[in-house]
Amino acid sequence: MLTWPQSARLGSVVKMPTEGRPESLSGKLTSASAPSKEHDTLAVSGPELDKAPGHWLLARMGKRVLRPGGRELTEKLITALKITPADDVVEFAPGLGFTAGLVLLRQPRSYTGVERDESAAAMARRAVAGPARRIIVGDAGQSGLASGSASVVYGEAMLTMQSDAQKARIVQEAVRLLRSGGRYGIHELCLKPDNLAEEMKQEIQRELAQAIRVNARPLTVGEWRALLAGAGLQVKFEATNPMHLLKPARMVADEGILRALKIAFNILRTPAARRRVLQMRAILNRYANNLSAVALVAVKP
Repeated sequence: MLTWPQSARLGSVVKMPTEGRPESLSGKLTSASAPSKEHDTLAVSGPELDKAPGHWLLARMGKRVLRPGGRELTEKLITALKITPADDVVEFAPGLGFTAGLVLLRQPRSYTGVERDESAAAMARRAVAGPARRIIVGDAGQSGLASGSASVVYGEAMLTMQSDAQKARIVQEAVRLLRSGGRYGIHELCLKPDNLAEEMKQEIQRELAQAIRVNARPLTVGEWRALLAGAGLQVKFEATNPMHLLKPARMVADEGILRALKIAFNILRTPAARRRVLQMRAILNRYANNLSAVALVAVKP
């Protein structure tokens, strides 16, 4: 889908997805193989790239920041979570570990990532290695972690990929893990305005699914807030950012000029990737007035 993982070395070889629902959009890319040499970046065949989820394809081209609101909205989310050395942090679907790296700069007491795929977990472990840091293999809706074991839980670009029932299940799991006063943060794709017609919502979801090969189900900001409130959480922070994942200016802001140029080069020299990226960009441009990204932080009373 549009949204997505992060932090593989440029040129890492991304493993093709297994059967089943992806845990994250963006990464998040949910799984990747060990990094390989840069000249192996495009080792996958054209037919495989045609079928691959959009976030997998972008990661294969070297993209690290795959969240819908970009690095800027991720940083706003992390700031709003107010993580300190006293916090025990849990991240759902850390992907390749980009956001985890930002969180660990704040030196929380502990960090646990919950990743559903073992190969993705192995990649994330390399990104977060250190004392009191771990990646476990599990389901974000049933992590197996102890109740009340976290003061901060967050996830990015993964609820969008779930059914309504699974969205609610994952949010309830976050609530179970949090202690009283704990914070839950999300960064997701959203639809706008809040009164967007149901027919238009369905049209956008259908077009997105066709372009990115993932059944994305974004909500409006009001619906995202209601999802959290329905689980007993109190929303304390909201921020939005345009869905400009494939815009050149966002690419440079997220990746830096050198990596952005390398990504562009990889796309240009790979016909199957170029076709897919142009298709995704066309859909994003067509619905630019109705697509955005939202970050919310809510507190457990």
